[in-house]
Amino acid sequence: MIVGILKEIKSEENRVSMTPSGVEVMINNGHTLLVEKDAGIGSGFSNAMYIEAGAEILPTPADVFGRSDMVMHVKEPQPSEYAMVKKDQIVFTYLHFAADESLTREFLKTDSIAIAYETIEDKHGGLPLLTPMSEVAGRMSIQEAAKYLERIHGGRGILLGGVTGVPPATVVVIGGGVVGTNAAQMACGLGAKVYLLDMNLDRLRYLSEVMPKNCFPMMSSPATVRQLVQEADVVVGAVLIPGAKAPKLITREMLGTMKPGAVIVDVAIDQGGCFETSKPTTHGDPIYVVDGIIHYCVANMPGAVPITSTIALTNATLPYAVSIANKGWKQACRDDKGIKLGLNMAHGKITYKGVSEAFGLDYTPADALLS
Repeated sequence: MIVGILKEIKSEENRVSMTPSGVEVMINNGHTLLVEKDAGIGSGFSNAMYIEAGAEILPTPADVFGRSDMVMHVKEPQPSEYAMVKKDQIVFTYLHFAADESLTREFLKTDSIAIAYETIEDKHGGLPLLTPMSEVAGRMSIQEAAKYLERIHGGRGILLGGVTGVPPATVVVIGGGVVGTNAAQMACGLGAKVYLLDMNLDRLRYLSEVMPKNCFPMMSSPATVRQLVQEADVVVGAVLIPGAKAPKLITREMLGTMKPGAVIVDVAIDQGGCFETSKPTTHGDPIYVVDGIIHYCVANMPGAVPITSTIALTNATLPYAVSIANKGWKQACRDDKGIKLGLNMAHGKITYKGVSEAFGLDYTPADALLS
């Protein structure tokens, strides 16, 4: 199969979908790799490194789309790329269709095969291609929150861990999955008092056993959220419903009960955000203020640390890319239920229920297209 690695063009996105070592593995499996010029520069990988691994460097995205059977991105294709997507071409990337109706409707017109990183599942029901970026985003959420708590940025002027004789900050993390756990670990490591909320009692038992003593796992409920946000210096939204829009857990009204200068970080912004007042921001303009509360809602947080993120992403995506390229998308989906769950669109039909339900569009089970 001819596989294309595209340069990211979303604002301030420096990751790339495959490292040179990943390219070498693909080539060793008998595939041809086309890499757009300078695709890896932001992650520290030169064109020469890709050439040494066996790839061919192409000058434009149109060249890559035009020659490839499968293209790989990190973020969803941007409007300037829609017309380049070919019929029956496999597009393998983070897509987050349920958060973007325009992207969904435009992609339906391409008649392409859209396989989304974020809805592929492993045999345990985990999200293996979301996990590495969730780890990065969870840890970054605390790093960024600590920065924007500083008075120079309009924050409360409080140190997360406090110092001798001075109490630490209070951090509320909503969601005990990969993002939330990593956020809580980072906040605990800095010495904050951390409340970690989840609705799964078994998960809470596990977290109670493994998290540090300054972390307090609690059952999430609307009343608990309302109570804790009043105490919080930082709130991290880490709730995910795979392939669907995130629920709105903090309302505009609740902001009025929070401490002025508190920081809220919405890691779920790629899926529409879990705060009522959330809207996507960029690394260049990451925050805005609503009712005295600082909002950090950067939609591609791991893009700020592209060397870490790109290597972690390739480690996770490469086995799936090899499988799809070796077998073709249909056989890969037949052989691996997890890859089938990653199939969001095929031949102009939506094959992931969460996407169809988000916009009231027709749903076609993937099995109907695989027979």
